[in-house]
Amino acid sequence: MVLQTGPCTPWDAIWPQSCDLSTATPATTGYALQAATEVLWSLSGQRFGLCTVTLRPCRRECSEVPWPGGQWPATWPGQTYPLPVWINGEWLNLTCGVCLQGCSCATISEAVLPAPVYDIIQVKLDGSPMVTGSYRVDDYRLLVRTDGDTWPTCNNLALADTEVGTWSVTARFGEVPTTLASIAVGELACEFTKALTGAECQLPYTVTSLVRQGVSLTFDNPSEELKNGFTGLRFVDMFINTYNPGGLRSRSRVYDIDGPGFRLTGT
Repeated sequence: MVLQTGPCTPWDAIWPQSCDLSTATPATTGYALQAATEVLWSLSGQRFGLCTVTLRPCRRECSEVPWPGGQWPATWPGQTYPLPVWINGEWLNLTCGVCLQGCSCATISEAVLPAPVYDIIQVKLDGSPMVTGSYRVDDYRLLVRTDGDTWPTCNNLALADTEVGTWSVTARFGEVPTTLASIAVGELACEFTKALTGAECQLPYTVTSLVRQGVSLTFDNPSEELKNGFTGLRFVDMFINTYNPGGLRSRSRVYDIDGPGFRLTGT
């Protein structure tokens, strides 16, 4: 599963040296950079940019069968482990009296988060932050507990994550914009700034010809180019063609109706 969020902050921009910002106010360049970020975020398939989100995970056991103590029975009459069992329409191998995952020979306590996780800012249990180093992130989505304990069985979603009986994960999701993205957003923001201040800019026109005071001007009609997600700006189009050549409208997503749940509680 992929966490869908908008561009939460403007991208870092590398402004062209030829871009004259002396007549623009900081507010104007800020608006231009925000608008340029929104455009490139959309045209690149909503891929780049980091967003800080707090999630309230909901635990899912490897089986919903309520065995005493949360473990499989030590033995069944006439059976030894490993033991294949048909549970809820699925074959499960019972080994060592506990649920094992993947190639691990020991129980792993992990929570599945939306991908991609850039980094974890804070994990809170019963309202208190966990010590850094007591967990790690695998495969950009698995929050693995490494202090020998397990993630809580219950998460009281009726309470704030500052209360006992709750836990939450605050993380940054997404990808850091590349150097080419910074150059592209600077180029586009520069043209937006020129347009906002009344200066001549290179944003494409929809006029094909113009006659004024005896002078005839002809512009390329960029309608088809804009329809394909390009702008006519060199670095902007290079960035789009590099990171979204297929013209995807958003990140690819996989929906798992039986997957673990989580609740987004803030940004």
